[in-house]
Amino acid sequence: MERKTHMDAFGAAALIAFALHLAFNQVVIKVTNGGFNPVFAAGVRSAGAVIVLILWMRLRAISLKVPRAAMPAGVLSGCLFALEFTCLFTALDFTTVSRASVIFYSMPVWLAIASHFLIPSDRLTGVRGIGLVLAMGGVALALLDRSDSTASLTGDLLALTSAVCWAGIALCVKITPLSTVPPAQQLMFQVVVSAPLLLIASLAFGDLIRDLQPIHIAGMLFQIIAVASLGFLAWFWLMSIYPASSVASFSFLSPVFAVILGWLLLGEDVSAKVWVALVLVAAGIYLINRRPRRQVAAS
Repeated sequence: MERKTHMDAFGAAALIAFALHLAFNQVVIKVTNGGFNPVFAAGVRSAGAVIVLILWMRLRAISLKVPRAAMPAGVLSGCLFALEFTCLFTALDFTTVSRASVIFYSMPVWLAIASHFLIPSDRLTGVRGIGLVLAMGGVALALLDRSDSTASLTGDLLALTSAVCWAGIALCVKITPLSTVPPAQQLMFQVVVSAPLLLIASLAFGDLIRDLQPIHIAGMLFQIIAVASLGFLAWFWLMSIYPASSVASFSFLSPVFAVILGWLLLGEDVSAKVWVALVLVAAGIYLINRRPRRQVAAS
């Protein structure tokens, strides 16, 4: 498809579906943790994604070579990827999908703060500043909510660490030579570096296999094929077609869908404060990603 200057119906539908896809993945991770050690599961997912990506790149005749200058940033992004999913998978072992998702999907908040200081062209405006305050207020409310038995400070802090690592990866792509590397190679860096790190680290987190059932294996295959490889490639494809600001503005839907799916599919008890936190974070993310009309028109 040719590059678009604005969001159309296909793009909107695809991005809504992708947000729902990512939200459902949080439920899948939670379920899969019942059969696998969380860190081991993250490592297996990365290792499986390497295989899928290599096959896909071979079929598409995409080279695996990357510029030497991009390698340090690529390795750093892979290390951050490993830490991100160590924290996220473990967080979902401690807490609910609802709580973890509200905090994890605050990533644009931490990216906006870092970008303000490190990228002159990406300063916080008045509207984005309001979004930042709203989203940070939502995260703080979720962290302070201890009103039910599912509230785990350890899980909450792990989810927050994961969000910060995710922002770090995005920043690597923005301000280092990694920005010149095609998306498939960027993703390959992340899974190739993270796979051995996660698999080795998993040895320190107890038994690698828990009560393994077919549903856990199905969940793992879903993560490898539909999320960690082809899913992220689909996201990069959408980014290559539509304006980045328009694509990013749909990210507020992921925590909304995740909370709803945790409630519907897992029967999670979502407290009133978590619902309020969700609204604040979603509204904040939308405002942070929103650009003035003249900028959007020029994208």
